[in-house]
Amino acid sequence: MTLLRRRSAIVAAAALGAASLAGKALAQQTVTLRLHQFLPPTATIPARAIVPWAQKLEAESGGRIKVQLFHSMSMGGSPPQLFDQARDGVVDIVWTVLGYTPGRFNKAEVFELPFMSGNAEPASRAFHEFVETHAADEFRQVKLLAAHTHGPGLFHSKQPITSLDSLKGKKVRGGSRVINGMLLKLGATPVGMPVPAVTEALTKGVIDGTTIPWEVTPSLKIADMVKNHTTFSGPTGLFTQTFALVMNRNSYDKLPADLKAVIDKNSGIETAGFFGRAMDEGDKVGLDVAKKAGNNIVTLDAAETQRWKTTAAVVEADWVKEVQGKNLDGAKLVADARALIAKHAK
Repeated sequence: MTLLRRRSAIVAAAALGAASLAGKALAQQTVTLRLHQFLPPTATIPARAIVPWAQKLEAESGGRIKVQLFHSMSMGGSPPQLFDQARDGVVDIVWTVLGYTPGRFNKAEVFELPFMSGNAEPASRAFHEFVETHAADEFRQVKLLAAHTHGPGLFHSKQPITSLDSLKGKKVRGGSRVINGMLLKLGATPVGMPVPAVTEALTKGVIDGTTIPWEVTPSLKIADMVKNHTTFSGPTGLFTQTFALVMNRNSYDKLPADLKAVIDKNSGIETAGFFGRAMDEGDKVGLDVAKKAGNNIVTLDAAETQRWKTTAAVVEADWVKEVQGKNLDGAKLVADARALIAKHAK
């Protein structure tokens, strides 16, 4: 063998060895993903969904994926900024309320319409399928892991709400522009704010009541602050808010294939259902806390509930007209959303 050939063989062997070492290093790569969200760690989704989900990632990756949890906006910013924090790579993953950024999720917003859905697990499966089918473009800047809803929406108030008439003039917190618009049509004075601000707003008299599901009431001490809760007859709640667990695109793309597979396995409709199921379980806890506190729990009868539905129907009609101006077929989106909810409720 000539000297030139020997040198070529040595270089080739060295390159092969380096590639082998690089491949082994990649296969052993450990990553830490920072997850940011707005609720205290004792709240339903952090405790019953995010923590178990993070533990599952770590277990199925053989400890190579670590999820570092940052609760209560501890990495800074405000809840409406969370989606952009994931998009921009400030953090790797966020859990957020879609309605906190009005105008961004025009198609996904359909699930917020009055009396749209009920229990969170089937509604969450329906919502995730809806997003994948109709609204994937609204999440193109991030990697969507799961989209879900909470359970039936209701009122928690200082004074009892026993009829549509008794809501008039009351200052009520709403969590999105659609819900605030609904409150206005129903006769209330809507006050928009993220859910972490509700406790202080009630304490200071900024609001007379709030629209939130049962599941978040224990972490906000709602049953201690108000003594009246108003629910509705039938399988659907007054309102629904939508949520998403999303990941920074680059954080996902730079993972080795086997770790991407772990993320993929723990994403999608089953994960959406898991988060929804946590919401349903949390609703039972919140209701039980209010009962044990001896609070007044009002369930409006079928006739009174129908009054609310009739009055709130204008919100849906207005929404359909509004999104037509954005080149969206609102009536079809509503019909498809309801069809998916019915499909997953079976």
